[in-house]
Amino acid sequence: MKIIETDIPGPLVIEPQVFGDSRGFFQESWNKQAFRKAGLDCNWVQDNHSRSQKGVLRGVHFQNPTPQGKLVRVTRGAVFDVAVDLRKSSENFGQWIGVELTAENHRMFWVPEGFAHGFLTLADDTDFLYKCTAPYAPQSEHTLAWDDPDVGIEWPMTGLDLTISDKDKDGLALANVPSFS
Repeated sequence: MKIIETDIPGPLVIEPQVFGDSRGFFQESWNKQAFRKAGLDCNWVQDNHSRSQKGVLRGVHFQNPTPQGKLVRVTRGAVFDVAVDLRKSSENFGQWIGVELTAENHRMFWVPEGFAHGFLTLADDTDFLYKCTAPYAPQSEHTLAWDDPDVGIEWPMTGLDLTISDKDKDGLALANVPSFS
């Protein structure tokens, strides 16, 4: 597998080795030893799977306390996936990184603890899977405003009719989120 560092220290793009032939393909999406060797020694406690239609924006979510690290990937369709640095001690506080994940490119994205996470579906019937380092804790969940001008995420489909939950529409401004130290 190939590990690609991003402009913000922490989040990583992971390109697994994919073996394909006329029958289809094979890839390892998780191998504890290989990921540990790459510096990702995670204890996974929960797997999640969502399916969304084109134009659904989910996020930008985080838990504090009980933060989650997430390893995300797409098995059908495509997303624009985003991580926002919420670590007050980071020189990159409030900055974001985005990556396109598709069923075809097989890429995975590591979103470490201390980051908010969200995605926008770019195709109908997109299946999005993610492994988490901590269980979902609704009492600790917060939402950063997906359109906060201080963060300035450049979503690829703005201006179109996006489908956003009421909870996500009511996200907090960066200045008001309970950030990490």
